[in-house]
Amino acid sequence: VWAWDARPFPQFPGNRALWSDGANYARGHWLTGRMANVALADVVAELCSGAGVQTFDVSQVYGVVRGFARPDGGTARAALQVLMLAYGIEVAEREGRLVFRMKAGQGATPVDRARLAVSRDLDADLSLIREAEAEVAGRVRVSFIEAEADFEVRAEEAIFPDEQSRGVAESDLNLVLTRAEGRALAERWLAEARVARDEARLALPPSQAALGAGDLIDLGAAGIYRIDRGDTALARVIEAVRVEPSAYDPSDEADEAASPAAFVPPTPVLPLFLDLPLMTGREDPIAPHVAVSASPWPGAVAIWESGQDNGYALNRLVVAPSQVGITLSPLGRARPGLWDRGAPLRLRLGRGQLLSVSELDILNGANLAAIGDGSSGQWELFQFATAQAVAPGEWDVSLRLRGQQGSDALMPDVWPAGSYVVLIDRTLGQIGLDPAARGMARHYRVGAAARGFDDPNVVHRIEAFAGNGLRPLRPCHLRASETAGDLAIRWKRRTRIEGDPWERDDVPLGETYERYRLHILQGETLVRQVTVSEPFWTYPASLRASDALTGLWRIEVAQLSESFGPGPFARLDLEA
Repeated sequence: VWAWDARPFPQFPGNRALWSDGANYARGHWLTGRMANVALADVVAELCSGAGVQTFDVSQVYGVVRGFARPDGGTARAALQVLMLAYGIEVAEREGRLVFRMKAGQGATPVDRARLAVSRDLDADLSLIREAEAEVAGRVRVSFIEAEADFEVRAEEAIFPDEQSRGVAESDLNLVLTRAEGRALAERWLAEARVARDEARLALPPSQAALGAGDLIDLGAAGIYRIDRGDTALARVIEAVRVEPSAYDPSDEADEAASPAAFVPPTPVLPLFLDLPLMTGREDPIAPHVAVSASPWPGAVAIWESGQDNGYALNRLVVAPSQVGITLSPLGRARPGLWDRGAPLRLRLGRGQLLSVSELDILNGANLAAIGDGSSGQWELFQFATAQAVAPGEWDVSLRLRGQQGSDALMPDVWPAGSYVVLIDRTLGQIGLDPAARGMARHYRVGAAARGFDDPNVVHRIEAFAGNGLRPLRPCHLRASETAGDLAIRWKRRTRIEGDPWERDDVPLGETYERYRLHILQGETLVRQVTVSEPFWTYPASLRASDALTGLWRIEVAQLSESFGPGPFARLDLEA
């Protein structure tokens, strides 16, 4: 190498569309991008010196280290082992020194079978053993950090052509390698594993007692073997594994072009907080869900939290964007519990696509979405069976179930065009919220995790969450019937937990105690309020007379929760 190129690295050699000679870089003379590389021998020597080992020899170690992260808290031996496995290095003690050398498979000492020693520990002068094929992995996958690009984690895999099993041996290396180097490493490991199935046991004569662990012996037609261990008796009994010199030959495969990602300027993200009712029963009933969308996606989005606009701490890391859309048409009110066969709701999605499902899939929970105005507490849950693409990024959804999970109490007369729609999927997670912080205003900053909470593109929100997972559902079937002047008011309670099974006589209570709050209103004026412990109440004629109700008046009933208070009120209009 001798030439320094003024073109920026890694755009050169990565941008082949701009510089056609980028393919020459792998075998070329450029110093560009290589000045930070370190000789493998120097890295091994530094690790040995740092561990207090002064007598070592690395003169037979060859290679280049592009980047290496020493394991946290690991010993020098653990760090050396990573390099030895990756680069094919072996080490042996010779005359009080640690000698490091490459596993080149060369320089084997010939051993004449006719001159082998006889030992009582051996059944024959030479025993050749082959392990079962099932004990050898037929597929190897190596993960590493890709060099000359964006330094992202990559994986390369090697497999034998005759491999039938699906098992794979995986290894994660904290090394920076090119794709070709990673592929060559996986192929070498795979070849070593299959060749090392062959083992040999023999006894060396005293004339060859100098051979020790790590040395190669040539057994002629049986092949070349590396000594693994041996005793120190008069007849040196050794155990060795077969090696194949061709497995260590450098690969002639050129590196693939590693194109670094184009620069993407930072842009604000769209965070939506959703204080939703329980959907599966496994959620935290207090903490809100959060959906984050951005184009382009910054890789990871952090949500920082504080009680005031300083001293922020990380609350949650969002690694995948949610499917967030905007409605392009209004969605009118519909009765919950019945199929809404009204006009399709048209919406525009920022990313992803929608799928049509069967009605049975809908009843099993598929295609659940939330529609709202963007505030944390105003979301209606609905499902849709039919999704039809009408334009790039635009969809018509129809055959809906509205007001799911008790959100019918929040359904307005119409959701106008411009409302938000969030698909409820695995990307929608919950932030952490202490029970004591429920209902308290908190400061949240949401933005690219890599840029910090003080970046100008971070979105600042002040939110207070009611913990709607604790909110009782609105009672249903509110009825009133008059008998002998008294008014019998009855209703059915609903439950926010485990309400789907049909084999029960009634749904679970879901609260510590069964209590209801009942209001009698004349217009907007509260005339009477009572609390009852059963789903009915008798309004005596004497009380009605004393309340002096005239014209239109209203009954409202809500279930009470010790943790939340009254839930949404069911309403019945009457006329005196």
